[in-house]
Amino acid sequence: MEMSNEFDRLLFFEHARRTAEATYAKNPLDADNLTRWGGALLELSQFQNGTESKKMVLDAISKLEEALEVNPRKHDTLWCLGNAYTSNAFLIPDQDEARVYFEKATQYFEQAVEVDPSNELYRKSLEVASKAPELHVEIHKHGLAQQAMGPGPSASTNTKQQSAKKNKSSDLKYDIFGWIILAVGIVAWVGLAKSHVPPPPPR
Repeated sequence: MEMSNEFDRLLFFEHARRTAEATYAKNPLDADNLTRWGGALLELSQFQNGTESKKMVLDAISKLEEALEVNPRKHDTLWCLGNAYTSNAFLIPDQDEARVYFEKATQYFEQAVEVDPSNELYRKSLEVASKAPELHVEIHKHGLAQQAMGPGPSASTNTKQQSAKKNKSSDLKYDIFGWIILAVGIVAWVGLAKSHVPPPPPR
C-alpha cells in the first residue's frame, strides 16, 4: 500500500513539474507557477539518489529565486526556498559549507514569518531551522547520508548499538523531513488546484 502511495506522489509531482514547465513557456513571469515548479522539483528530489537529488534541489532553488525576482514578498516562495536550502545543506557532508545553506534557509524562513506572521507552519519551520545544523552533524556522523545515497559496506563489531543509534537519528531525520515534505506537497497541491479551477458557470 505504501509503495503505491509513493508511486502516486511521484506521478503527482512529475505531472505538476511538467504542467509548470508548459505554463512557464507561455508566461515566464508567473510567480505562482515558478513556486509550484520549485516545490515539485523539491518533492521529486526525494525520489532521487545522490547527484541527481542535489541537481534537482539546485534547480528548485533556481526556480524559487526566479519567482522572488517577480514577487519578492511572496511568503510561500520564501518558505519553499528555506526548505530548498535546508534540503541542499543536508546533502553536503562538510559542516562549514552546510552551515552557510542552513543560515540562508533561516533567513528565508524569517522573511516568510515577517510577511505572514500568523502562519504556524512558517513559525515552526523557523524554530526547527535552528536545530538543523545539529541534526546534520548527527546524520553525517552516523553515515546516514551515505546510507540514503546508496548502500556501502559496514564493518562494525557492535552492530546492535550502532543500529539503535542510527534508528534514533533516522527517526528524527524522517520526522523533520516528513513534515517539510508534507508541507511542500500541500503548497504544491493547493497551487496546482488553483491553476486548474474550472471557470464559473454563466449567469
